[in-house]
Amino acid sequence: MTAGVLASPRAFSVRFSELLRWDVAFFRQVKWRWPERTLRPLGEAVVRRHVEVDPKAARAALPIIGKISFAGEVTVTAPEERVGYKGRLFWADAGNLVYSKIRVKQGSLCIVPDPVRKLAVSAEYPVYEIIKSVADADYLALVVRSAPFMRLLEGLSHGGSTKTRIPPEEFERQRIPLPPLAVQRKIVAAWEAVRRRLDDAYHELRRPISDLDAELRRMARMDALSRHCVIARWRDLDSLDMKSARAALFRLDNPAFPPLGEFAEEATELVKPWEQPDKEWPVYGVNNKEGVVFSHLQKGKDFNAPYKRIRRDWFFHNPTRSSVGSLGIVPDVPADAITSPEYQVWRITKGLLPGYVAALIGTSFFVDLIQVHRVGAVKQRLYVENLLRIPIPVIAESTQRRIVKERERAVQRVADAKARADAAKADVEAMILGTKPVE
Repeated sequence: MTAGVLASPRAFSVRFSELLRWDVAFFRQVKWRWPERTLRPLGEAVVRRHVEVDPKAARAALPIIGKISFAGEVTVTAPEERVGYKGRLFWADAGNLVYSKIRVKQGSLCIVPDPVRKLAVSAEYPVYEIIKSVADADYLALVVRSAPFMRLLEGLSHGGSTKTRIPPEEFERQRIPLPPLAVQRKIVAAWEAVRRRLDDAYHELRRPISDLDAELRRMARMDALSRHCVIARWRDLDSLDMKSARAALFRLDNPAFPPLGEFAEEATELVKPWEQPDKEWPVYGVNNKEGVVFSHLQKGKDFNAPYKRIRRDWFFHNPTRSSVGSLGIVPDVPADAITSPEYQVWRITKGLLPGYVAALIGTSFFVDLIQVHRVGAVKQRLYVENLLRIPIPVIAESTQRRIVKERERAVQRVADAKARADAAKADVEAMILGTKPVE
C-alpha cells in the first residue's frame, strides 16, 4: 500500500451504529492532503440524471454504449449488435459523467466526448450532469481514475465474486478535493501536456503503418469490398451473406494473394491459475491504440476459468473488436504472462517477420478484410480460423525488414514517451492527492 494514500491503518475502530457493511475495506478513506474546506462529497459536484430512452425507439438506430475502457475511452455498439437488444436505456449527453458499476474500480469511467453527442446506456451505467460551478469535468475524471481513488473503490465494491458493483450512493458519498476551478484547470493542463506528448509519439508509430497501407492498396483490387450488389457462385461462399460474398470476390480478384494461414497458426496453450492460488499472474489485454498492454496482476485463487499463455512475438486479438483494430503483437512479457480465454491467440510459423505482421494488422487495408471475414449475426466475431483465411499480398523480405526497422524506431519513441508520461503522471497524481503544490 502506498504510504499516505489511505488514512485508516491496518487496525482501526468503527462505531457499531456506523457499521453499514461488515467489510474492513469499506471504511478506509483516501488521505487527501488538502485543506479540510476543499474536501466535499463527490455528489456535491454532480447531479444524477434519469432520462429514459423511448422504449418504442428502434434499437438498431440508437447509439448504445459498447463499453468504457479502463483508460476512459467509450465505444458504441455496431448496428448489428443492437438488433434484439432488450432492457431499459437512459440518455447520456456530451459532457456527462458515466461510469460502469462493475468496472469503475478499474477505471471504467468517462466524460461523454463531444463527437458522440448522445449515448444510450443501460442501468449498469449511472449518468451524471457535472455542476460546472463546482467541478471541471476533466479534473473530476482525473480524480476518480487516480491510483488512490481506484484503491478506495476496490474496497467499496460488493456483490458476487465475479460481478461486484459500486452503486451510485456509495460513489457519490466519497469525499474528494474540490479546490477552486482555476486550480482544477491547472492540474488538467498539466495532464493534457503529458497526453499530447504521448499522442505525438503514437502518431509517429502510425506513419510506417500508413505507408504500408498505401502500398498494399496499390497491390490489391479492393472494389469488391464496397460493392452494394455482388454476384458470386455458391461454391465460393462460406456462408449466405454479403460479407462472405465480398470476401469471395476479393479472393477471386486477387488470386496471387495467399491466405494468412500459410504463414501462421493458432497458438492456444491453456493455463489453470487456480492451481497456484497465492501466485500473482500478470494478465494482458489488447486495444486498438496500444495493441497488447499489461492489464493487472491477479491471484490464482481469483480465477474461475483457464486462461491462455502468451509469449513474445505471438499475437492475439479481441474477437468482438477486431473490426476496430483490437489486435496486437506480444512484446517482452514475463514467462507466466496470460490473457483472457476469450481472446484469440496465434503465431507466425514461416515466411513473414513478426514485426512486419505487427504493422500489417494495424493497416486499414487489413481491418477492411477483417470486416468481411467475421462470422455471426448479432455480435460478429473473428476467430483464428476466420483470420487465417484472410488473403494477403506477398511482400519481399527486404521490404519487410525495412518496415520492421521503421516500426521498431517508432515503438522505441513510444516507449520513451510512455516513460516520461509515467513520471509526469506521478506528479499529476501527487497534485491531486495534495502532496505536490499545483504550479
